Amino acid sequence: MEDKKNKAVCFGEVLWDIFPGEQKRVGGAPFNVAYHLSRMGVETHMISSVGDDQLGHDLLQKMKNWNISTEHIQINTEYATSTFIASMDENNDAHYDIVENVAWDFIDTTNADEEILNKTDVLVFGTLAARNEKSKNTLFHLLELSSYNVFDINLREPYYEISIIKDLLHKANLAKFNKAELRMMLDFLGKTYTNEEDSIHYLQDQFDLQEIIISKGSKGALYADKDDFYLYPTIPVTIKDTVGSGDSFLAGFLSKKLEKGSSVDETMIQAVSLGAFITSQEGACPEYTVEDFNRFKSEYPLSALK
Repeated sequence: MEDKKNKAVCFGEVLWDIFPGEQKRVGGAPFNVAYHLSRMGVETHMISSVGDDQLGHDLLQKMKNWNISTEHIQINTEYATSTFIASMDENNDAHYDIVENVAWDFIDTTNADEEILNKTDVLVFGTLAARNEKSKNTLFHLLELSSYNVFDINLREPYYEISIIKDLLHKANLAKFNKAELRMMLDFLGKTYTNEEDSIHYLQDQFDLQEIIISKGSKGALYADKDDFYLYPTIPVTIKDTVGSGDSFLAGFLSKKLEKGSSVDETMIQAVSLGAFITSQEGACPEYTVEDFNRFKSEYPLSALK
C-alpha cells in the first residue's frame, strides 16, 4: 500500500455494551477497531452518531479520554445513543440484544467526512451499519471516495440482507470473515463448501477481492492475496473473554500494513499477536500501551505454518 498519511477511518456503530452485573463498556465492532488502531499509533477517525443524551455525552467524553477524535461523531437530537444488552455463554462468548432505530442508524453525509476520506489510507466498515437506509446510503457514498476499503463482515442476525452484503463485497479491497461467516457466505451464494482454498478462490473470483482474511479461533488465521495463502497458528493464552478479539486482530493487521515496506509475515504476526493479547484481558478495549503489547509479542514469538 502506498505510504501516504498513515490514517484510518472506521464507519458505523459506536455504543455502550451493557453486561450483566457490570458497568457499561464502550463498544461496537468498528469502534473497537478504531480504538486499537489508535493504541497502535495510527491516527484514526470514527464516523458515527450518538444521541443528545447522557449516554452520548459520556461516550464522547470516553473517546476524548482515550485521545480518539470525536470530530466526525454526529449528535442526533431525534434518536438515542445505542446500547447492546450483552450476555455471556459458557464459552465466554458474548451474545447481544441489539436495539434498533438508534443514532448510528441515521448517519448523515457531511463535507467533513468526505474531506477526511481524501486524506485517509483505509476505510473500515461492517455489515450492521447498513441495516438502515440512511446510514447505508452514507456508507456507499463514502466507499466511492476511499482508496482502500476493508469489510469486516461481522454478521449479526437478523440485521443484514444478502443483496447488500454482495454489494459491499464488490466495493471491498479486503474482506475479513471468521470460520462461521465464511460458511454462511458460501451458503448465501449457493456454493458447496469443500475446503478453505477453494472457498477463498471462489469469493475472490465472484467479487474481485484482492485480499481475504479468515480468523479461525484456536485454529489460527489465514491470509490470502491473489497469489498465495499464508497460515498462522494461534497463540496459547488464558482467555479472559473473546469480546472484540476479531476487531483487535483486524486492527493489528492494518496497523502493520500501513507501515511502509511491511511484509505479509510481519502484518499477520502483528494481527494474531494483538488478537491474542486482547483475548487474554478483560473487555474489548482494555487499557494498554504499545510497550505493553510489544512485551507480550516478544514473549510469544510466532511464525507462519507454511
